[in-house]
Amino acid sequence: MESPLTLMAVHAHPDDEASTTGGILARYAAEGVRTVLVTCTNGELGDAPGGIKPGDPAHDEAAVAASRRGELAESCRLLGVQHLEMLGYHDSGMAGWEGNNAPGAFATLRVEDAAAPLVALIRRYQPQVVVTYDEYGFYGHPDHIQANRITQAALQAGGSAARLFYPAIRRSRLATFRDRMIEMGLEPPPIDETRMGVPDEAIAATLDCHEYAATKRAALSAHGSQEENLFFLRLDANAFVEMFGREEFTLARGTVPDPRPVDDLFAGLRESVGADTRA
Repeated sequence: MESPLTLMAVHAHPDDEASTTGGILARYAAEGVRTVLVTCTNGELGDAPGGIKPGDPAHDEAAVAASRRGELAESCRLLGVQHLEMLGYHDSGMAGWEGNNAPGAFATLRVEDAAAPLVALIRRYQPQVVVTYDEYGFYGHPDHIQANRITQAALQAGGSAARLFYPAIRRSRLATFRDRMIEMGLEPPPIDETRMGVPDEAIAATLDCHEYAATKRAALSAHGSQEENLFFLRLDANAFVEMFGREEFTLARGTVPDPRPVDDLFAGLRESVGADTRA
């Protein structure tokens, strides 16, 4: 029996699913594609309710993880994610934090060991399309980089023929993005423009998600405990749709039809897989 058309997104923390893939998760769920979200860590090193930071004596990692799990469930409900799978690894914190090297932190785990549960999920769901971060972790986050490593390893070990896409920003848009935020009186997030973003010709897929941009923003807002860190939410609704109503991807594994960029991550696959079969 053929597997239903399935999109699997592998993310590092609760809230990551909404920021770079909220549009495609909502769009494909609405189209009847089975959507599976794999969240690798519990997000323990995020802000506690009230904006309490890691390192503060009042920061309770267990309470943070429980809070973020509830926020993630609401985000999934809004985005129409059908299957949420949490690997339960410990958050490593932002690049440069002490937690990066803490025993048991996700980023420190042996790749083959950390990938093992993902191998099982890939074999279970048999996705035709998988999305995760690039080798730089989109912006250098150690848990994002580890998510890339275990996804690559799991696809190989699981014998999967799935296409692998990385969310991407055209390097040519970075200056426009920065200038637009300054125009609105907002401070752009610090980014390394020499490593973040890709040349225009590297874009393999451009997805129009304007119809789902409001849903994407609502899913981000569901992660209320992390609001201070979600700079996207500082944009007004119209600016958010303008800047995040399109999601673009590079292709790391598999092939897509020409000409590129395609407007569907499943381009050329729908004819051979039952897109309306849901599980």
